[in-house]
Amino acid sequence: MTAEALLQPVIAGAGPAGVRAAQALVAHGLRPVLIDEAGRAGGQIYRRPPANFQRSPETLYGFEAARATAVHAALDGLQDRIDYRPDSLVWNAQGGLLDVLHGPSRTTRSVPYRQLIVATGATDRVLPVPGWTLPGVYTLGGAQVALKFQGCAIGRRVVFMGTGPLLYLVAYQYAKAGVEVAAVLDTARFADQFAAVPAMLSQPAVFLKGLYYVAWLRARGVALHGGVRPLRVLGDARVSTVSWHDGRREQTLECDAVGFGYALRSETQLADLLGCRFAFAPMQRAHLPERDTAGRSSVAGVYLAGDGAGIMGADAAEWAGERAALALLADRGVKVDAARAQVLERKLDKLKSFRAGLERAFPFPQDWASHAPDALVVCRCENITAGELRDTVRTCGADEMNRLKALSRVGMGRCQGRMCGAAAAEILAHASGRPLAQVGRLRGQAPIKPIPIQLASAPAEGAAA
Repeated sequence: MTAEALLQPVIAGAGPAGVRAAQALVAHGLRPVLIDEAGRAGGQIYRRPPANFQRSPETLYGFEAARATAVHAALDGLQDRIDYRPDSLVWNAQGGLLDVLHGPSRTTRSVPYRQLIVATGATDRVLPVPGWTLPGVYTLGGAQVALKFQGCAIGRRVVFMGTGPLLYLVAYQYAKAGVEVAAVLDTARFADQFAAVPAMLSQPAVFLKGLYYVAWLRARGVALHGGVRPLRVLGDARVSTVSWHDGRREQTLECDAVGFGYALRSETQLADLLGCRFAFAPMQRAHLPERDTAGRSSVAGVYLAGDGAGIMGADAAEWAGERAALALLADRGVKVDAARAQVLERKLDKLKSFRAGLERAFPFPQDWASHAPDALVVCRCENITAGELRDTVRTCGADEMNRLKALSRVGMGRCQGRMCGAAAAEILAHASGRPLAQVGRLRGQAPIKPIPIQLASAPAEGAAA
């Protein structure tokens, strides 16, 4: 491998941010390495089905069909000008090297980098409810992936619960696909959503799409309940009912599947392993890697783009990916269009008020920890309950997340805290009486995601220059 090849930038993630970053780098004469965990580019939001899938983009992506198709087409047009590596998971980073698992061949190799754009996206933010480990309970993102990528539904009669715009989008997609949506249970109140209207009007097209989803569901008789508190999911071999409290009384509804989630959380583990500095973001109730307006992290040569650095949505991810690429190019001494960079930064800045509006419309249920029963399984990998976490705080004085992990094993399982971390932090903060910002975060650990124990090692691609 030549020294020139080793200098090519690397992009981790091929969603909207990663694809637009690659496009900008190619436009300036570079040939980036684009590492994609999926088999085809598009990320979670524009997840691309297998090549022989017959459903149209309009059916798969609805209002977002044009944007999804544009992202897919952009990647297709770059195939001969980038080093695209699908089915490849970045599971570790150290010393200027990324450890990458190629799933089909079960081989791992070290990929060197000098400049790296991290575009790792987001996943569901989970707040467990009794019964969430039953077969038939899925996260909202999981339910959406089943419909988009596999062309199947999670059940015949489905209840969707939680909060956030994704709640209504997935319910709409399922109902439009012919699935019986028994109810949508939103922890947010109508008053929350009404109060957020002025801020959300800063993006009128997006706001109107949200109104359309709600109106479409109502027009087809789907029961929409706001201001609820989910109580439990019941069933024997599979989900059979879901119960909630509507502020006045407990209600129960029959169903055979549940999709739930509380908006999204950033996938920050890779940024953590890379040594990026983190800070608490109150609006997102999470510690996030710091970046400047161009996408530069606290680590030289590492750039952050898209929802992996803070939830802003697919449009913002495209702009942030391009902006991070321009910053990378400028740091290499390549002349870039300064006016274009400023346009991108203005677009991203304008979205902040809309993002604040979404948080106002779909607030995080901050009383969740106080209602979580002791028997509730929080960490399903290690079968750790809310009561065990509280007992660890009470008897051992644990007041920080990694201390809680060491003493209770929460977050030590296959998901490395990706699913249970947010809920465990909420319980820790409530049980210890400390602000959420002060209980810290689970430190990233390799492997970021589960990998096979037995792996074949491919030849290394060389050491970082």
